[in-house]
Amino acid sequence: MNLPLQDNGVVLAQLATLVDCPQAEGYACITARREHGASSVEMAQPHLAILLQGRKQVRTATQALDFNPGDLFLITRRCRFDVVNTPDPETGRYLSAVLPLCNEVLVAARALWGDALPEPGPPLARLPLADHGQELLKWRQALKEGRYTEARLALATLVVAFCRRGHGNLLMPPEPGLAERIRDLVAAQPERDWQSRDFEQHLGMSGATLRRRLSSEQLGLRDLVAEARLAHAMQLLYTTQLPLKTVAARAGYRSLPSFSRRFVARYGMDPGAIGNS
Repeated sequence: MNLPLQDNGVVLAQLATLVDCPQAEGYACITARREHGASSVEMAQPHLAILLQGRKQVRTATQALDFNPGDLFLITRRCRFDVVNTPDPETGRYLSAVLPLCNEVLVAARALWGDALPEPGPPLARLPLADHGQELLKWRQALKEGRYTEARLALATLVVAFCRRGHGNLLMPPEPGLAERIRDLVAAQPERDWQSRDFEQHLGMSGATLRRRLSSEQLGLRDLVAEARLAHAMQLLYTTQLPLKTVAARAGYRSLPSFSRRFVARYGMDPGAIGNS
């Protein structure tokens, strides 16, 4: 059921309470007090973000999307993009709710889907809140009451609705390649001192095979580890208020200056520019 446009503000206000919701573990509200952007940000899994205050601009080689409060930002598969987040000129605040569409949600959506597979659609999309506000309110209420099974079911129902609108990538996740598998391993333990032998053991291949396959894709193991660690740091900066030194340590960096240099080189922005830090 679509929401009347005048009710969008009610939904946005309720979703904004995620900032102070102790039951919202695994979800996040991103806040910022100044404009900031980052280049080549990688999202490893499908996400849904609801812009609550401010503006967002997202660019890839094939897509350019602008978001205002009430717009939904759907990421249907692993991808990279450039982004600029701009605070609202009146409140001086940028705020968005971020909902990772975890594997449990996607598996439930596939179980609910009984038709032929839909078109894959683009990797990124802008959707109107009015078309999905009722289900988002159900998800928010279930989350607030700690009914996590119902919350995941509400998200799975949303995924089905997105697929009905031509975003079938959500039902057809691509088999991860070698680089993605390495990034995912590092993302699970970014502070670990990863060595080649660790990946050989996890991936079930010899060192020579690992190097040959990475070389054929023009990839380096050290670069993949660094990318995964910095992506984890980006997530911590956006979704926590941890000091920079703590973020660097949790991302596997003992030196804050070294972490900052690598972060700037990777994303084109200083980690201290993100409002939550």
